[in-house]
Amino acid sequence: MADSSKMDRIVAEARRNRDLREQDYREQALKIYPWVCGRCAREFTRLNLQQLTVHHKNHNHDDNPPDGSNWELLCIYCHDNEHARHLDSAGRGDAARGSQAEAPSTYKAFADLKARLKGKGDG
Repeated sequence: MADSSKMDRIVAEARRNRDLREQDYREQALKIYPWVCGRCAREFTRLNLQQLTVHHKNHNHDDNPPDGSNWELLCIYCHDNEHARHLDSAGRGDAARGSQAEAPSTYKAFADLKARLKGKGDG
């Protein structure tokens, strides 16, 4: 039980530190950059600023240079899309490197379409 309590404290402290770190770079980014989504160009005001996120270009949340060169402001929708694209490309990376995890498909859905269309008019 003592180990569980110690682990809970460690996790809670790590989360607090992460939240403080995020608050710090978010505040910096909002001072450096205009409140506009870097992808869709949606503009933000104090009323909807919570929908504007700080995206780390290299996907490393610990890489926070003071000049903001690893950040871009994205709306929550574009930010989610960016991370989905990153995950998709990471998944394709294994197949592109020749991994046996997922072989590329060789099926050609329309290979005999011309012949099928020709045969359809004959009947």
